[in-house]
Amino acid sequence: MPDLTLDQVEAIAREGHAHQRDKAGRPYLEHVQAVVDGVRERGGSDEQIAAAWLHDTIEDDVLSREWLESAELPQNVKDLVDAMTKRPGEGDESYTQRILATPGTRLIKEADLAHNADPARLALLDEPTRTQLGEKYARMRRLLGLQEL
Repeated sequence: MPDLTLDQVEAIAREGHAHQRDKAGRPYLEHVQAVVDGVRERGGSDEQIAAAWLHDTIEDDVLSREWLESAELPQNVKDLVDAMTKRPGEGDESYTQRILATPGTRLIKEADLAHNADPARLALLDEPTRTQLGEKYARMRRLLGLQEL
């Protein structure tokens, strides 16, 4: 059986995240689309773009690990999505080490963090949440060896 196309992967992600909202009450798909666009802008491969569409699906319980394991996707896409999925109770150091150890994942996480830390997006949140998330995203960037925004 052939692998899912990028259009099919996009449709799966759109369906899965369709009813989700972010912390500011915006449609969560805006974030997913922004990460995909960021991966494209950074010269990401089709496999990285597919993984960007799916980057939060396991963590957000939109799709299961079993779905990912059995999906008609290249193993590299599965590895990228798995590396992007933070485990319950996992520390930032362990998480970022897995990202750095999985080729191609850092670029996806860079696009993810860029959108998460977007000042316009953070401005929609209350001050304590904005401060806490800003510090969290800056720490993740440091752990990944990414330049400050």
